[in-house]
Amino acid sequence: RSLFAMLRKELSDEYLAEVGNHLTELKFRKGILLSAELDNHNEGINYMLRKPAKEEPGWFKRVFEKQPSAYTFYIAEGDQAGAQAIADMRRRGISRTAVAIAQAGDHVLSFFRMLRTELAFYVGCLNLHASLSAQNAKICIPLPGSSWRHDLQCRGLYDVCLALQLKGNVVGNEVDARAKDLVVITGANQGGKSTFLRSIGLAQLMMQTGMFVGAEVFEADLCPSLFTHYKRDEDASMRYGKLDEELARLSDIADRIVPNSILLCNESFAATNEREGSEIARQIVSALVEKGIRIFYVTHLYIFAHLLWERAEERTLFLRADRSLDASRTFKMTEGEPLETSYGEDLFHQVFAASTVKCRAEAKQTVYSTNESRNTHD
Repeated sequence: RSLFAMLRKELSDEYLAEVGNHLTELKFRKGILLSAELDNHNEGINYMLRKPAKEEPGWFKRVFEKQPSAYTFYIAEGDQAGAQAIADMRRRGISRTAVAIAQAGDHVLSFFRMLRTELAFYVGCLNLHASLSAQNAKICIPLPGSSWRHDLQCRGLYDVCLALQLKGNVVGNEVDARAKDLVVITGANQGGKSTFLRSIGLAQLMMQTGMFVGAEVFEADLCPSLFTHYKRDEDASMRYGKLDEELARLSDIADRIVPNSILLCNESFAATNEREGSEIARQIVSALVEKGIRIFYVTHLYIFAHLLWERAEERTLFLRADRSLDASRTFKMTEGEPLETSYGEDLFHQVFAASTVKCRAEAKQTVYSTNESRNTHD
């Protein structure tokens, strides 16, 4: 609405007609009218382009009306120096006008470049909407709030990027984190914890840019800034160790983060032993929460998570990646106490089960062959 109102006001028909008239005059089809002054050496200075009279007198007036006194001179056909002097005067006379026109043109082009960039965002939104709709993925218009109570409530929330990659429906989660400053997410390996964390960050960003959200229902408070702290690979420059690199990035975040912001942490401080990592995480999280920062923390640090559980803070929510009895992953987040295990053995059996059975079969075959050889020898 603001865009269309601005276009109607700034680019009215009258304005465009006036611009057209100016551009027609600046083609100088009838020549150029200049004024200038003479300096102490009788050289031309202060050249100025003048606007000609709008109404041209008729032929009768031009013939019989008394003409103003003026000096007129003509350049001979072969006078190259005179032609060069006239061209120089012309250039100096229109230079200021040419600069003004160039600036006006750049201003108009910058407006359309900005408009193209902003329209590209909305075209991207339309393309995303079409892709998700083709996959029958749930989308909704979020309900933003500004109560600063750190409210978040969602149903069927999923990672939009994952949905685009899988070309199908992904598991959504239902979470009620109203009036929660800290959300601790633990549970089974490859249970969807990091994916859920991404879905929270994406939904917050999409909501605050005026977009739809990948969920059935999404309600959350607005935040002034959103930060992420994910674990990274080893520093190739060898400037930092992994723990030093994590602490350096978190220090940069602390310098910029403001109250009511959101911080997403994924496996932070897992580069050291559990006791040391848990103590670092506890101190940093406590300090940030005291400053009004809302934190979503995915962790395998049981000491850290269990310590927070024992405190039983009212404004802390504990979520756990669900695991079925047959060791399969449901990718659902449910409220619950942090467990001491992340069920890493499930992944071991899943990856190495076939290899283990094959190795055992080969070992039995080898023993059988050895015994057979001994019997033959005997």
